[in-house]
Amino acid sequence: MTPSKTNHSKESDVFDWKRMQFRGNKVWLAMADAHTAFTHSGKVLIKYNLKQSYEYWVHPESVKELGPEGEVTPIIGTESSGTKTSSPSSVPPADNAPLDAIRIYTDGASSGNPGPAGAGVVLLYGKHRKEVSRYLGHTTNNVAELTAIKIALDHLKTTTKPVIIHTDSSYAIGVLTKGWKAKKNGPLITKIKRQMAQFKTISFVKVTGHAGIAENERADRLAVEAIGETS
Repeated sequence: MTPSKTNHSKESDVFDWKRMQFRGNKVWLAMADAHTAFTHSGKVLIKYNLKQSYEYWVHPESVKELGPEGEVTPIIGTESSGTKTSSPSSVPPADNAPLDAIRIYTDGASSGNPGPAGAGVVLLYGKHRKEVSRYLGHTTNNVAELTAIKIALDHLKTTTKPVIIHTDSSYAIGVLTKGWKAKKNGPLITKIKRQMAQFKTISFVKVTGHAGIAENERADRLAVEAIGETS
């Protein structure tokens, strides 16, 4: 179930926040006191970053203690530069998606257009999950959106399983799948199309940005973090 999202409230400023993990990501949990999480309507309140302007209400059983060294437990591969591994995803498959589908959430961000840019990717397959946060230098938001998709495809080790890419970029979907004529970014678009042609089945799902879709929000956060790490 997708966690419900709410804007930052003044009441939340009175909470103490405890470092925990949610779906393999480090989060902050609102605490009513030193030992008890704040609860409302059977859910608890979390943030990915204390400075962010929005919060999430989630089921308490999905929030876990961190490991003894403050880490989440990796379950796939080893970490490389800009790549984060984490615990199994509890997100259900997309409607009517094949059970063996690789589900991907991508997002690009730029501070200014053009400006410093980053890409965020969340890859999900069964119980496996991988996250990528990469700084892209000085470029446009459209290039960041496209590059996030290319990065996702670069990480896949098989071309025979169905691939479903979730993105909030109408531009990326248009130039890659709908025959939109692109005045810019032609070489990058061509490279991605050639990658896509190698897969037996690949499809795109248009999602609404900043609508509380957990994995899309996470991809956005990874993209923004990539920019922030360079400042």
